Amino acid sequence: VQPLSDTPQPIDTDPRTIRLKNFLGRLHCPVAPLAGEFVDAADANQLDWRLLPSISVIESSGGKAYRGNNIFGWDQGVHVFSDIRSGIQEVAYKLGRSSLYRNRDLVGKLHLYNPDFTYADRVIAVMRRISPVANVKAASGLSLRHNQFVYATD
Repeated sequence: VQPLSDTPQPIDTDPRTIRLKNFLGRLHCPVAPLAGEFVDAADANQLDWRLLPSISVIESSGGKAYRGNNIFGWDQGVHVFSDIRSGIQEVAYKLGRSSLYRNRDLVGKLHLYNPDFTYADRVIAVMRRISPVANVKAASGLSLRHNQFVYATD
């Protein structure tokens, strides 16, 4: 697995990004520096911010084992993305906006994504490990990105 980037990333004050980066870091996931991109892609496609990173943890141990920049096992793992960031954007778009996934709830999306009867439960368990709630309250004084979520206490 190649390093994602040697370029310093700007500090992100979104509490979801901070929480996700810390979670992925504790698991030693190579995709931890992309926490902000996961959150941005989720916001842009009206997805729970914990979904994509959780799928990546199940499918590739968070970027530890994958082929073709496909950390999501998309298309049974055979689809090749130009880079990991492109994969995040494309999978987020498909899960949030394609006619196949768009009108399904979380469990419906996950059952379609992988019909194994344990898959949805495994992904949801990782989502809960990232954060027990989708709506994370910002620490006082931090500015938040514009998104569709209403923040609630953890």
